[in-house]
Amino acid sequence: MPEDRIPPRLRGPGGRPLRVAHLTTVDMSLQLLLATELKVDLEAGFETYGISAPGPYVPDLAAIGVRHEPLHALTRAWEPRADAAAARELLAVLRRIRPDVLHTHNPKTGVLGRVLGRLARVPVVVNTCHGLWAQAHDPFAKRAFVLGAEAFAARFSHAELYQNGEDRRTLARAVPARRSRVVGNGVDLTRFATDPGERARARARLRAELGLGPDELLVGGVGRRVAEKGIGEYAEAARALAGKARFVWIGPDDPDKPDAHGAESGVAFLGPRADMPAVYAALDVFVLPSYREGFSRSAMEAAAGGLPMVLSDIRGCREVGTHDEHLLLAPPGDARALTSALDRLLTEPGLRERLGAAVARAKGLPWTVG
Repeated sequence: MPEDRIPPRLRGPGGRPLRVAHLTTVDMSLQLLLATELKVDLEAGFETYGISAPGPYVPDLAAIGVRHEPLHALTRAWEPRADAAAARELLAVLRRIRPDVLHTHNPKTGVLGRVLGRLARVPVVVNTCHGLWAQAHDPFAKRAFVLGAEAFAARFSHAELYQNGEDRRTLARAVPARRSRVVGNGVDLTRFATDPGERARARARLRAELGLGPDELLVGGVGRRVAEKGIGEYAEAARALAGKARFVWIGPDDPDKPDAHGAESGVAFLGPRADMPAVYAALDVFVLPSYREGFSRSAMEAAAGGLPMVLSDIRGCREVGTHDEHLLLAPPGDARALTSALDRLLTEPGLRERLGAAVARAKGLPWTVG
């Protein structure tokens, strides 16, 4: 947006464009998780900054107009010495660029950013919870640490945004309702719900690339290649169901994560792809056995394409649809239950058709806001 057309309410001190900074742990999150939000900020005429550890996605951010500020000491894991250095770097960046709004994301940077944003006197500090990093089945010590850290950090923000209502209710005692809101998530339905002819051509092209026969079933999951996505359980299910389908996983490696996942027999890892509508069109069944989600975008994309699905029975997946009406749910970390649910879909074509048709019809679900 040209500067002379920016409304006064969207301007910063002295009439300059509003300055918005998004803080994440790594540049992958800025590009793969927040690219749409960053583009919206840029189109609104904001000076838009991305703050994170540097990495291979920085050129992609620069290409769309985002100004990247690197935090060289920032790591994914909690490391007291490195965290102190990263905190000093972040405070220096905030004092130098002087954002009008600091929007924090990810567990660790959400905590550091909210506290240091207020110390740096940023006028507005907002945090989005992309899924609490502790579940009910986690050990008490982990849950206590996570919820305590979130409750403490939330005292420093002006607003807390949640992708699902369960996370908001979990922290309701720590975060007043006037400062919290469930914003959900969304995808562009038109990108994935393509016309039948286009979908058939995309399906044939990708299945030929994978060497699949016309009657061979293809099961796939989408996400970062880390253990918390349930890839180990998925691979175990794939080995148990060998011969009934081919199993693939699409998504980038994440080597900096402590739970970065290596090769698994039974599953073909295809890496990241730019043709995701064609990928979903080629699949017969979508699976996401994740341990933690804010509000799964890949499951929403699969649903937009009318795919039958097996998802983990966790917050962030339950919001996508109702068990045995739109999809099947399986307990996280339970390879046997996942295998059983996938086996049902692979051996019951009527069930695949019913669930796919139901989720395709359900355009009124809360997440269909694209």
